[in-house]
Amino acid sequence: MNQMTNVKLEQFPYSEAAKKALARKPQLFIDGQWVDSTGGAAIEVIDPSSGKVVSRFVDATNDDVDRAVAAARRAFDDGRWSDLPPIARETMLHKLADLLGAHADELAELEAIDNGKPKGMAAAIDIPGCIGMMHYMAGWATKLGTEASEPMAMPRGTFHTYVRREPIGVAAQIVPWNFPLLMAVLKIAPALAAGCTVILKPAEQTSLTALRLADLIAESGIPAGVVNIITGNGHTAGDRLVRHPDVDKVAFTGSTEIGKLINKTATDSLKRVTLELGGKSPVIVLPDVDPRVAGPGTAQAIFFNSGQVCVAGSRLYAHKSVFDQVLENFVEATNFWQPRASLDPAGHMGPLVSDEQFNRVMGYIEDGKKAGASVAVGGDSPASEGGYYVNPTVLVDVKPDMRVVREEIFGPVVVAQRFDDLDEVARQANDTRFGLAAGIWTKDLSAMHKLAAKLKAGTIWGNCHGVIDPALPFGGYKESGLGREQGREGVEAYTELKSVIIQL
Repeated sequence: MNQMTNVKLEQFPYSEAAKKALARKPQLFIDGQWVDSTGGAAIEVIDPSSGKVVSRFVDATNDDVDRAVAAARRAFDDGRWSDLPPIARETMLHKLADLLGAHADELAELEAIDNGKPKGMAAAIDIPGCIGMMHYMAGWATKLGTEASEPMAMPRGTFHTYVRREPIGVAAQIVPWNFPLLMAVLKIAPALAAGCTVILKPAEQTSLTALRLADLIAESGIPAGVVNIITGNGHTAGDRLVRHPDVDKVAFTGSTEIGKLINKTATDSLKRVTLELGGKSPVIVLPDVDPRVAGPGTAQAIFFNSGQVCVAGSRLYAHKSVFDQVLENFVEATNFWQPRASLDPAGHMGPLVSDEQFNRVMGYIEDGKKAGASVAVGGDSPASEGGYYVNPTVLVDVKPDMRVVREEIFGPVVVAQRFDDLDEVARQANDTRFGLAAGIWTKDLSAMHKLAAKLKAGTIWGNCHGVIDPALPFGGYKESGLGREQGREGVEAYTELKSVIIQL
């Protein structure tokens, strides 16, 4: 086991902009206005780097949810958004993207305080990702339209037929805590491009940047009621949204278990549903790869964002001829991912998001040990005054039926295993109820394509991991979800098709 240098795990001072955001009055953004809740319940904001309460926000009531849905319903039905010239919608979305850029430093800091991710990572990945997503989706507002189609059974010229693509209506969007602002923008942008109106509910653990986003939406010129942002618990406010009769579509990113419940609930009214759920993604290293490249590369696949990533490379399969060398380089790379406070400029990995998540991850590590797994590195928590830190952990000597191999841990924990040939590793990689993503490391182009075809996952990475682009559809096979987000498919998920058939 390698020894990590001692780092004082103490949060750094907040900026004045962050202090101002944390001090804001708990309110909801409904119909273009900041409004008080009809109830008095609040949810605490805890900085995961210190474990301290730093702010509060509204725990929305059923009446609050109903007000938000009513505002979105009015905004859709009167056409204030969907009937605008598409270029007007596109222009406002581009302006919103520019506003995100203008406030990038503040948003990165708020994300770090709220979620625990390093500010540097948020500034390099999350916020630019938001800006790019908004600009990309803005362009689709002027590119979705009607398509003419010739009927096959009618004489030419006797019928005029075409297919309209129309906005689906009111969308309820529920986003997770691991990439709070990026997931919010990923949901809102395509819905608005398609002409829908929205009620966004951020995760109860991480609502700071969504509330700040509401300010920027108001400033962008997007009409009142088009985007409504309410905070609250998933089992109350989230459930009310999913069940609401005036909601036409539900989009959810989160755990597979909650996604299944949402899908069942939405079925009662046949709401359209998009689900981006869990994963247990395999990363496969073939024998031709330099272990000095594969080791750090596959470490990044699991330790980025403290392993709290749906596509995290949590199952490492290295060919038996290079397994020891890959593992050695992987373990060495864990020094780079030593936990630090989220505002520490030297940090690459922060704490886990909450005490609940900390206990969940540590519980999995202990369960793996009891089942016979060996700890190659980590397996513990560094000493700290507060906060939810877990050291990057590598488990070896694991068996396919262990919980640490089969279940999503959502923390900085990887299980490392050997394999002999491509068919064998493809079977092992596919032996899971999930199918979100997978990684392949090889210089052999033929082997890369053969494995990519065999793996049952929505995204396959070659010699990289976690590369997400707004132009490419994203989603999962099996229990990793329903539908696709991003790309053209992500916008079309917020539309209905209407065939028009006219006899001439």
